[in-house]
Amino acid sequence: MKKILSFTQDSGNVNLASRRRVLKQAASASALAMVGPGFLSRAYAQGAGDLSPYQSAKINWRQVEGQQITVAVIPASYFENLISLVPQFEQLTGIKVRMEKVPPGQIRQKAMLDLSSGTGTYATHAADPMYYPLYVANKWVDPLDSYLNDPALTDPVWYDYSDILPAWREADSVGGKPYGVPYDGEVTVQVYRKDLYDAKGLKPADTFEQLLSNAQALNDPDNRQYGLALRGFAGAGQNMYIYPSIFRSFGGQWFNGDKVIVNSPEAVKALEWYVNALTKYAPAAVRNWNWPDIADAFSQGTVACYIDAHSSAAVITNPQKSRVVGKVAYARWPKGPDGKRVTSIWNWGFPINAALKDDAKKATWLFIAWATSAETQARTSWKSDSATPRSGLNRTSLWKAPEFAQAMKGAGENFIPAALESLEHDTDVEWRPRVPQWPAIGDTMAVAIQAALVGERSAKAALDQAQARIDQIMKA
Repeated sequence: MKKILSFTQDSGNVNLASRRRVLKQAASASALAMVGPGFLSRAYAQGAGDLSPYQSAKINWRQVEGQQITVAVIPASYFENLISLVPQFEQLTGIKVRMEKVPPGQIRQKAMLDLSSGTGTYATHAADPMYYPLYVANKWVDPLDSYLNDPALTDPVWYDYSDILPAWREADSVGGKPYGVPYDGEVTVQVYRKDLYDAKGLKPADTFEQLLSNAQALNDPDNRQYGLALRGFAGAGQNMYIYPSIFRSFGGQWFNGDKVIVNSPEAVKALEWYVNALTKYAPAAVRNWNWPDIADAFSQGTVACYIDAHSSAAVITNPQKSRVVGKVAYARWPKGPDGKRVTSIWNWGFPINAALKDDAKKATWLFIAWATSAETQARTSWKSDSATPRSGLNRTSLWKAPEFAQAMKGAGENFIPAALESLEHDTDVEWRPRVPQWPAIGDTMAVAIQAALVGERSAKAALDQAQARIDQIMKA
């Protein structure tokens, strides 16, 4: 198999020495995200806890006690909740775990450097689902079916892998084999001001046409109220978080045979719709907004509707910062011209570094099984002492649990039904082209989309330029 090392839009092959210099310069920023001498403090851990729910699994949790592993995660509340429970895992297994926090942009680079060099620094890390094709093409991570099917490592009844959201499982799989297990994720939903909609007699949009009609009805720039906002900031996880849903809803297909196509007629129409929506009904600055900017504007009452990750509810319903608490409701992505609702496929999953020795791999799997189990998922959500219980649970049964509904009751009207229906019916695993060259393709598309959003190029010209660049990337 051809070895593929696709890191940025500027190179199909990575220069490891150069990459090491970049990461060394980034070390100080990464250090700011860590507590203690390079690793996270356990001072705020939730204590030993009751281990009996784990001990009911028919496996020997202590089969590789004495092993030490390092796990890289991003600085986010849903990982903080997990970190607080690590002492429980150590007590259960006798395995020592060092948790390192790395900002999202850097974690991808640091993980790829570690995986490509075979150093085995990180036993596992919070992995972007779009990176698995790259990892697998280079044999940097292990397929996990052997771990799932080993009765010494996994009790299938206790763990119940099938309970994990199917679309997320598929997103972390390549060629029908799992290479990561989802820990936390999100789904894209329509978020709107129910009070403003009710006052105008509006209903949440069921179609793209209705979305723009609602936006027009509520758009009042002279009074700093805008009808709609969508991410515009350039990035593979920013405007390329929103555009693929629009593209797929217009009937767009990423491939013609084996060729990645980004300038099809459907693609041009999708980008023109995106440009038109933001030009007419959004604040001008939205072209450089990420999701926190949108959530902040909505929470301050200047945006009537936006479409983004369901997890943004934690921002817009914070009574200490938001002016719209009690006025928020949710609905699914509206249907596009092709009649489809298409939402993002996103989760942070845990793979196993193929460079590890066998006992370290077993220790890593035990950590993954523990972190992604139903019990730990509940302990990091409604059973947590955290002020921000997790909403990105990985299991269908937990989304339907009454305890979860109680924990999320402050998020707003229809929060769980809208998110769960989207997860079960609207989430598109082919939302973005799943190829090893994705990092470079994602960056190329992000630049093209923003060029159209800010008026530098027409939608067609921007996508034609992106297509030419992507053709070169695919040949590298």
